Amino acid sequence: MMLYDSIGPNPRVVRMFMAERGIDLPKTTIDLRGGENRQPAYLVKNPAGQMPCLELDDGSVLGEITAICEYLDEISPGSSLIGDTPQQRAETRMWTRRIDLNIVEPMINGFRFSQGLKLFQNRIRCIPQAADDLKLTAQEKLAWLDGLIQGREFVCDDRLSLADIMLFCFLDFGVQVGQTVNPELTAVTGLMERMKARPSAAA
Repeated sequence: MMLYDSIGPNPRVVRMFMAERGIDLPKTTIDLRGGENRQPAYLVKNPAGQMPCLELDDGSVLGEITAICEYLDEISPGSSLIGDTPQQRAETRMWTRRIDLNIVEPMINGFRFSQGLKLFQNRIRCIPQAADDLKLTAQEKLAWLDGLIQGREFVCDDRLSLADIMLFCFLDFGVQVGQTVNPELTAVTGLMERMKARPSAAA
């Protein structure tokens, strides 16, 4: 297998997930800033032009970080980060989707439409006038999440999962582009500190 890797929070989610699961794969780095992911050679592999993607041994390609992580989780020995039971797997998917739709999407588009506009304006449809509202939406939903995970070690109570990795990688990116986490959100900030201390955070 081959992981097509790059800068950015999406590939970092997969790398951190792999580090937590003890998975080591060969990687090819794609120049995201230079637009290599929008060139024909890469689009043949991933028509969405997004990073990362995983090329399997039979030549087929998986895109989307949740799909890649779930596939790697299923084929690898060791403790699952999706869940060991149907209920645990459903719980992980529920929280991962909530985080992705409610926090990650508005936060990332808020960045793309403002600080990242120069990079993205010729790649996707950008709506600069929506940037501030999208960032505010992400903050409001982050506060909502904070209330739901009070008293927990991880998003799914006492077990580390893909939901924690996704939340950490994107919030850590958000801090770097001016979307800081309100320190009053103690459940989220505590989780961030615990995730940052894990060796996998350096992946």
